[in-house]
Amino acid sequence: MNHVPDELPGAELVAAGIEDLRRGEFTVEALLVTVGAHRLREAGLPVPDAPGWPREPEHALYEAIGTSGAGDSHARYNALIRRLVSFERALERRSSPSWGRP
Repeated sequence: MNHVPDELPGAELVAAGIEDLRRGEFTVEALLVTVGAHRLREAGLPVPDAPGWPREPEHALYEAIGTSGAGDSHARYNALIRRLVSFERALERRSSPSWGRP
């Protein structure tokens, strides 16, 4: 799979994050993708490594949310993680051999 399936929940966040990582930018979206990088790769998405990859992406994501001025950082962090998990689950179901079978 070479692209982010745009029909999956949260696809816009993952697509933006992958593109930001390709440019070496650690945006909120890019950090979200780093949190799920292993699982996303396992499901077939080409998540690039980036120089300076954070050792603790969850902490880096939380800090980035805090500095972005996005209101309640804790609530925003949890909402983003839920969107990521929804995307990962949908991608894994789609990637499974039984996907699309009755």
